Amino acid sequence: MDGNAPRDVNGTTDGRRVYLDKQSPAAYRALVHTADAVRATAAEAGLDRILVELVNLRVSQINGCASCLDVHTRAALRAGETTRRLGVLPAWRDTELFTARERAALALAEATTDPADRLAQDRAYGAARAVLDDEEISAVIWVAIAINAFNRVSILSRHPVRAAATTSPATSPATSAGSATSATASASAPVSAPLPVDATA
Repeated sequence: MDGNAPRDVNGTTDGRRVYLDKQSPAAYRALVHTADAVRATAAEAGLDRILVELVNLRVSQINGCASCLDVHTRAALRAGETTRRLGVLPAWRDTELFTARERAALALAEATTDPADRLAQDRAYGAARAVLDDEEISAVIWVAIAINAFNRVSILSRHPVRAAATTSPATSPATSAGSATSATASASAPVSAPLPVDATA
């Protein structure tokens, strides 16, 4: 590699990334179908939306996926989550703000994201057994598996997180920031990664 080659702001010599979702649409559609099945599994297990979004967010925090953090923070807030709990989520163990079920789900999500840590995995399973049944444990792990997959698609594609478009008084309602259009809807933008458990968010 030429050490004198121009570098972009991220330190790479070529700022262009392959958008995996666009480049390999059949594989991405298969991942979306898996997400649909995970959504159904979570619903059948009785997992509430806030718990699912906490799992999505904690996994995305660990992986450092800006795109998924953006999507799932907004989804969690729409589901009724509070900014206080979202703010302390990385340190959830050190608070009294999360229920026993949520704590069990978060521990399972972390163990799923780092499966090489067998001790943490055994501890997470032990805690989960006290408050979750087998169906719920399986559903939480599947949610974590799905968001891990979407994290990797977005991170390796470097999906952008753009600021919302600003509007002026002359802007028509059809093109306002609150309309169906978004900052990622341009021809050059990647396909937005759908939510593993709710593609409508």
